[in-house]
Amino acid sequence: MSRTDQLVHWLLSSLELETSLFHLGQYCGAWRAAPSGLMRAGFHLVLKGRCWLHLPNEQRRIPLARGDAVFFLREVRHYLSPDEEPADPPLSHVGEGRMTPIDASVPDAVALACGFFNFQSGLSEMLMGSFPDYVVIPAEQEEFKGTRTIFELILAEAERTDEAPSPLIVRLTDVLFFYVIRQLAATQEISAGLWAVVRSPEFMKLLDAMIKEPARPWPVEAMADFTHMSRATFFKRFSEISGQSPSLFLLMVRMKIAAQLLRQGRSIAQTAEKVGYQSESAFSRAFKKVIGQQPGAYQRARSEFVANSSFSLRSAGSFCLDG
Repeated sequence: MSRTDQLVHWLLSSLELETSLFHLGQYCGAWRAAPSGLMRAGFHLVLKGRCWLHLPNEQRRIPLARGDAVFFLREVRHYLSPDEEPADPPLSHVGEGRMTPIDASVPDAVALACGFFNFQSGLSEMLMGSFPDYVVIPAEQEEFKGTRTIFELILAEAERTDEAPSPLIVRLTDVLFFYVIRQLAATQEISAGLWAVVRSPEFMKLLDAMIKEPARPWPVEAMADFTHMSRATFFKRFSEISGQSPSLFLLMVRMKIAAQLLRQGRSIAQTAEKVGYQSESAFSRAFKKVIGQQPGAYQRARSEFVANSSFSLRSAGSFCLDG
């Protein structure tokens, strides 16, 4: 594995993700699936059949078929329907129809698995900030061929006849999401932020050094010397690629490491020292600025999250209108 790939995986480990399944079933006839009032990061997996993704604010519609996936990384108004023509604007919010259990024998039905993502820390949201609002993954796109096996496992779990949906669907969706994010981070679509620095020949080694020695003083002059640039050139180039100042970037790296250490059970004092803070109070202020919680609260919340982590199904219904 290249050092670039290792750094990408290091960043992926920062994404604290909670996934919930909202709908699992199939639709037939006239139907419309719209997460009105529930819009946030989420996903739609087309397990069977064909439908259309409508994005009213963009006046865009995208055909979807079996094996296709859509990931919304933040709130975007949208709905799914079997019709290519968009609904009237007032109706595009509205869900319509009834969902039934997946049945392969029903012709022309559309089976979907839909759910939500919740990013558990402010750092996760910052890491996702440079990604597009949504990503459509066609089943046959060569770049994402590795998703096919994951998708088939999701479909196999969805088709089980157990009374309750399989908890593995959520776990497999997590794997699918992380795979997609890794692939996106390897493309030129990610134009700024930590991901862009990882893939920058100019600054990747600097990031590597920061990770290995987070407690080392890293004034801008030291960063510039490390990259063999003048201070002015370094500041300009780094800010262009990362989308933020070198000092803020260093803060993010240190707090990412701090969060990892706290999850591993290190004390706040030990963690503060490891990332270059002699004052526990100064560290706590910096941690809250990036993560959104005090270190102690973060550590307790992560422990509770791991202890209580379980499959979450918010509703089980299925849209199916006769006709």
